[in-house]
Amino acid sequence: MHIDRPSPVGGHVDTRTGVLYRKPGKKVETHKRQRPARLPSRYPAQLRWQAGNGRIYIVERRIERDGKLRRETVKDDKNAWVSAWSEVEILARLHGVNIDLSGVTPRTLKHIAITWALQRGATIWDAAGYFSISAETIERTYGHHSSNHQATAVKAMDMRG
Repeated sequence: MHIDRPSPVGGHVDTRTGVLYRKPGKKVETHKRQRPARLPSRYPAQLRWQAGNGRIYIVERRIERDGKLRRETVKDDKNAWVSAWSEVEILARLHGVNIDLSGVTPRTLKHIAITWALQRGATIWDAAGYFSISAETIERTYGHHSSNHQATAVKAMDMRG
């Protein structure tokens, strides 16, 4: 996934508009959709800063050799996931933090993100668009996490006749 540069084989982030384009330029849309999503403002700003320092990909692999860190480009999703976890483990170790990432998958992180979005007031409709998942799935699987879950029913029951 590139920073500020569309790619026919990977997604990209447009740091000027703050939009993440998940689907590669030449890929046909499938049931997974991979629709664009707006990013929180601090992420594009951070990526602009990193791009100004020579970074061109969202995920780069850091390899420790002889106590020195070296950057490498990650070219496929499976390696990107392994590289991201490796990066987290390196940063945790540098800060003296013990971390266990066993059992954590991209699906786990997506589930947590959807849950948090709903708990923080996102509508089912907006969450569905942002996470490229159907509103029906959001409602069925995550709806009870919404801060507005059953609010109108409670309000109706609180009314006096």
